Amino acid sequence: MDTPIIFSIIAICALLFLSAFFSGSETALTAASRARIHHLSREGSRRAVAVRRLIQHKESLIGALLLGNNLVNITASALATSVFIHLFGDAGVAYATIAMTALVLIFLEVLPKTYAISNPDHLALAVAPYVLTITRLFAPVVNGVQRIVRLTLRLFGIDISAQQNVLSAHEEIRGMVELHASEGGLIKAHRDMLGSILDLDEVTLDEVMIHRSNITAIDADEPIDVLFEQIVACPYTRLPLWQDNPDNIIGVINVKDVLRAYRTSKGDLTAIDIRTLATAPWFVPETTTLREQLGAFLDRHAHLALVVDEYGALMGMVTLEDILEEIVGDITDEHDRLMSGVRRRPDGSVAVDGTVHIRELNRKMDWSLPDEEAATVAGLVLHVAERIPNPGDAFEVNEFKLEVLRRQRNQITSVRITPPPKPVATHGDDI
Repeated sequence: MDTPIIFSIIAICALLFLSAFFSGSETALTAASRARIHHLSREGSRRAVAVRRLIQHKESLIGALLLGNNLVNITASALATSVFIHLFGDAGVAYATIAMTALVLIFLEVLPKTYAISNPDHLALAVAPYVLTITRLFAPVVNGVQRIVRLTLRLFGIDISAQQNVLSAHEEIRGMVELHASEGGLIKAHRDMLGSILDLDEVTLDEVMIHRSNITAIDADEPIDVLFEQIVACPYTRLPLWQDNPDNIIGVINVKDVLRAYRTSKGDLTAIDIRTLATAPWFVPETTTLREQLGAFLDRHAHLALVVDEYGALMGMVTLEDILEEIVGDITDEHDRLMSGVRRRPDGSVAVDGTVHIRELNRKMDWSLPDEEAATVAGLVLHVAERIPNPGDAFEVNEFKLEVLRRQRNQITSVRITPPPKPVATHGDDI
């Protein structure tokens, strides 16, 4: 075999290796975990810093890799055609086409990209310094290509320079959480907790507050002995204090302050003035988000706030514990009940009190009932029915069947919810 042919074959092999390098590097750098690379770069990894720079300038990265890949592929194909023509004559063109197509497809595209997609972070860190050098070397040519591409797109009315990432950081994190949960990388409790943290900016107080009809409060005009009995018997640490009517909250009583006053007076209840022990009530608008209210609780060192609407009318009450439970979920008691106001039925349906919050129900049952238009199950039924339904009326929402069980005056007090059947697991997935 002639020496030029041998050198050509060696050059073809070297070019094919470079082609595989470019293909694998492109896949690895575009699929690498930005979160992990950011963490490694913060810890001082120089290779991670290089990967981060490349990812931040993805258009230049892709341009340089495509330029290098096409350059070596075309050169390798030209050399291979020359070699095959020298060996087989005119038929060598067909042989070279078949051979190079097979080599490029199997060993230069599928093989390196398959390996790269299975080990993106490891390979990205390994090739980053070399790719960074290549990107800088090809920068003038890549910049020229990018300008031509942008100009061509503008001729068709497309301006990619003004386009931005449509996904916010919250949406990207939420998508990552859902992806890992669907792949079994996160248990349901952790997925719910992370999702609830992301929802703090979207959920308002009117969706989680205790409605004013369910607030446990005490009447300031009651005798002190009656008030003391009520305070001691109450399971809560803080109680709103009202006067004249339950919506007129004049203060908040801390049970500890009452007990200290009782000890100071040596058991003389007549020496205790409930009004002087009460702290000023704190009113917040119902449109406040949970994140804003959580920050306000921390700033004021407070645990309870009263929620009012735009007219100043009392709507309900929210506590620091309510917001924390939105993140970590309810703490079950020693009997491990499902949750208050929810009862399973033998037929698979669930009887739910109308005051149960939809978000809490979705989280506990892993359901997908809509909570955009209503905060409670009763509110959802009213929204769907567009009237006040009677017991026995049934409605369907997102394949869930909602049947009204009980109604007290105009209030829906109990609803039976039948979830859709779970999909049957199959062996293998069809494309």
